[in-house]
Amino acid sequence: MRRRTLLRLSAIAVLGLGLLPGVSIAQQKTFKEQLVGAWILAAVVGERADGSKFEPFGANPKGIIIFTDDGHFSLFQSSTEVPKIAANDRAKATSEEATAIVRESIAYYGSYSVNENEKSLAVKLEGSTYANLLGGPEQKRIVTSLTPEELRFSNPRTPAGVSLTTVWKRAKLR
Repeated sequence: MRRRTLLRLSAIAVLGLGLLPGVSIAQQKTFKEQLVGAWILAAVVGERADGSKFEPFGANPKGIIIFTDDGHFSLFQSSTEVPKIAANDRAKATSEEATAIVRESIAYYGSYSVNENEKSLAVKLEGSTYANLLGGPEQKRIVTSLTPEELRFSNPRTPAGVSLTTVWKRAKLR
């Protein structure tokens, strides 16, 4: 009998604390709130229509994606193999240097929206180093995992017919 009374009193006390002014019970963040911030690229894996896989930016890709709370984002991805330009002037890159730079990197930015139920996001590109991506419909990204430390999402089909899966780690100040 005493045990039951003690449990009831404990439950009442816990519930009562939540009703006091200034005391709040932590609420889980929304999907969008969890997404906001800067993420460092950890891996990119592409899959061709035939099922073969490849790493478009190599085994140690470089990059960052930033999501703002007002619905903007910016992305940069590259391999570690992006060449320096011999002339030290980007306007004077040789055709070989320019081709390698385009092959080894991409950047774009725009706006995004989230679907809380599907755990997906839609990006609308406003600028890109690959202008062929601009002017089309929103592009869907399917989030397969989102924790405080890691974000994983897939781009189901790129214009080249490749599916991409990216892994990001939450950026931290060093």
